[in-house]
Amino acid sequence: MTASVINGWFTVDGGTAHLLGTRCADCRTVYFPPRTGFCRNPYCDGEDLAETRMPRRGTVWSYTNSCYPPPAPFVTADPYVPVTLAAVELAGTGIVVLGQVKDLTVDDLRVGMELELTTGPLADGPLVWMWGAPGAPGTAAERQNGESP
Repeated sequence: MTASVINGWFTVDGGTAHLLGTRCADCRTVYFPPRTGFCRNPYCDGEDLAETRMPRRGTVWSYTNSCYPPPAPFVTADPYVPVTLAAVELAGTGIVVLGQVKDLTVDDLRVGMELELTTGPLADGPLVWMWGAPGAPGTAAERQNGESP
């Protein structure tokens, strides 16, 4: 079963998370988040943008921690628990996607290290994409080995 999450930017299919983008049928340019209408490549007149699943792995481009709670309307845990964030360049696309990091701290991360798309809940409950170590709980490698997420 496929569950769409976050207005069509993200899906979970068979327990595996996927970011959803679009690809121009004419020039093959890939976009995330998904686009509608026309290709934004200035050298292309294409208007046929088809949904595509983005690569699930990428390399850390930058990272930080959030040691203080963001302002409302963002909902945080009480008491606030700092989170780690990473900007990850998706393999082969040049697209960088920001997300919370699951089960790793800034001390564990390095620019250039590989991370894999996974999922986790926000403090107020919605399931979102997150980045995790390849093979970590909730990643595709673990599910392929028959372990539960």
